[in-house]
Formats: sequence, structure tokens, C-alpha cells
Amino acid sequence: MRFSPFLLLCTTGLFAIFSSTISKSPVLPLFATHLGADPSVVGMVAAVSAFTGIIASIPAGILSDRLGKKRMLLLSAFVFASAPFLYLLITEIWQLAVIRFYHGLATAIFIPVAMAMIANLFHSERGERMGWFSTSTLIGRFMAPVVGGIIIGAMALNPDIGYKIVYLVCGAAGILVLFLALKIPNPDGEIKNNQKWEETLKTLRTVISNKGILLTSAVEAAILFAYGTFETFLPLYSLKIGLSAYEIGIFLSAQVITLAFTKPVMGRFSDKHERKPQIFAGAIIGAVCIGSFSLFTSFVPLLFLSILFGLALSIVTSATSALIADLSRKETHGSAMGTLGSVMDIGHTTGPLVSGFIAAYFSIALSFIGASVILLSFAFIFLLGTTQDQYQD
Repeated sequence: MRFSPFLLLCTTGLFAIFSSTISKSPVLPLFATHLGADPSVVGMVAAVSAFTGIIASIPAGILSDRLGKKRMLLLSAFVFASAPFLYLLITEIWQLAVIRFYHGLATAIFIPVAMAMIANLFHSERGERMGWFSTSTLIGRFMAPVVGGIIIGAMALNPDIGYKIVYLVCGAAGILVLFLALKIPNPDGEIKNNQKWEETLKTLRTVISNKGILLTSAVEAAILFAYGTFETFLPLYSLKIGLSAYEIGIFLSAQVITLAFTKPVMGRFSDKHERKPQIFAGAIIGAVCIGSFSLFTSFVPLLFLSILFGLALSIVTSATSALIADLSRKETHGSAMGTLGSVMDIGHTTGPLVSGFIAAYFSIALSFIGASVILLSFAFIFLLGTTQDQYQD
């Protein structure tokens, strides 16, 4: 049986993100603590892979435009397949940080290159296809903490063995990613780029100076800033108001399920309608949601807000990648997606840091309001900036 390149890419994405996520959730903070790390060091180690995404996504996109997307997918798949087994050799916390950096290269390369490949393969249904790909990765992201938690729970009396089993499962998934990536054919019509490096850098400058691409990347970074605040501080806020860990798990799971089910639908909607108004509307809904968490202290309204915030994430992110693909040329899709990946990682990483400062010096409730103000501001900056472009056209 032959599978379509798109189905192979989605399946590869599912196992890639499963492998990436199970290496950190819930095992990473537990393993780091087991190695003797205090909470501040645990936080630094957890941030290493996100930092890798910030610095590596743009170079990965450039290289995919220059060397070919299949080659870069194989490079990321090799990292997915090799990194998990290095965890088995760790005896010091600094080694964990180094391996997290190396492992972070896998996702930093894979996601922008895969999105660029989809942008090359599809045009009229670009948003829907990107939505389905995102859903496949969300399935992997949802499964990983469940599987990892079950393994660690079953090996509670012997945590050393539990951690090793988790990383062996992570490695098995990574090997499957490499096998699937080898099966993905080169994208139809992929252009062999014989540009000199000076011309390549000039092309990159053209991409990162594109006002539409930067504004679109910025609004996605803003909603991921809000999401980072949500996933970090809603659990703490919920415990503070007397909710249980079980109820917190429902909040987080409901949001992931909402994203998984709605991204293809919202991607298809963006294909048939204007993407810019959809992005703006989603950002406004997200800003209202994140700012409203501090107004409620019971399970049902917080669950409703979690689901609605997941829908807002879906509305925005299902259209942003497709819009960036629309705004860039086929031969620069990799650079454009790398730019998006780098900027969105900045937003996702700074969310918990900035909101953590606000929560520590003021209150958790005010951190939600701060995230809301930031998202609202970037939504209007995006609206005004893209409207001016339309008038200039």
C-alpha cells in the first residue's frame, strides 16, 4: 500500500512530536531533580530546547530552501532517532542541558521545514492541510505525557529504571520518525537552489523585511505568549482557589482536544475567506479569554474559558502559517516558516518569564491581565499594519 506524501508527513509529525514531548513531559523536571538540580536549574534546563528553536529555526529554513526540504527533514529525523539514547548516559545536570540543546534541534528543524513543504505542495487548500498537519502533531503531544506518566508511575519504586524506559520509548519513536522520513518523496517541483550564499542572505533579508510576514509572526508570538502564561499559571491559580489536580488536567486536556478538532476546520475556513480578519478576530477572543481567567473561581466557567481559549489559538494559528506562505515566494517558503518558528518560540518562551515576574511581584491574576493587554495590543498592531498595506496596494 502506497501512502500519499502528505499522509506520510502527518504520520511522521505525530511520532516526531510524541518523541519530543515524552522526553520532557513529565519526565524532564523529575529527572533533573533526580540529578540534584534545584528549581531554578530545572527551569533553565527546560528552557534550553526552546532557546534552540529561537536560534535554529531561521537557519533551518534557509538551508531547506538552499539544500532541499527532504534533506533537512532527514537531518531532523536523525536527531530524533539519536538524541533519546544519549539520555541513558547522563550522570550530571550539565550533560542533560547539552543533550536538551541537541534534541531541540530536531523540532526546530522539522516544524518549519514540514510547513514549508506543505506550502509548496498545496495552494488553494493550504490552510486546511496545515491544520491537519498541526492536528497530527497535537495527537502526539497529547499522547506523550499520558504514556510517560504511566511508565514513571508504574516504576515509582525504581525511578532510575522508569526514566530509562521513558527514553527508550522516546528512542523507538525517533527511529520510526527516521524510517518514515526516508519514505517521504521529494516535493513535486522542488527547485534546486544554486544561489551563492550572498544571494541567499539577500533573499533572507527580503523575507525578514516583509512587513506582512513580521506582523503575522508577531501576532502568533503574542497569542503563544498568552498560551505560555495559561499553561504555566492556570494550574497554580487553580490550586490557589481550591481546585484539584484532576480538574486542572481536564482544563489542559480540553484545550488540546479543542485545538486538535478545530484546526483543520479553521484552516479550511481561512482558505475560503480572508485570513487577516480571522487572525484579528481570534486574537481578540484569545485576549478576552486570558484576561477573564482571574474573574472566576469555579470549575465550569474556567473550563469554558479553557475551551474558548483553545478555539482562539486554533483560529489564529490555523491562518498565520498559511498567510505567511501566501506572502512569500515558493523558493523562500523555508526561510519564511523559519522566521515564523523563531518569532513564535520567542513569544512562547517569554510568556512564562514575563508573566512569572508579574505573578511574583503582584499576583497571578494580574499576569493573566498582562498577557491579555499584550495580545490585544499586537492584534491591533497587526490590523492597522495590514490595513495600511492594503491601502498602499
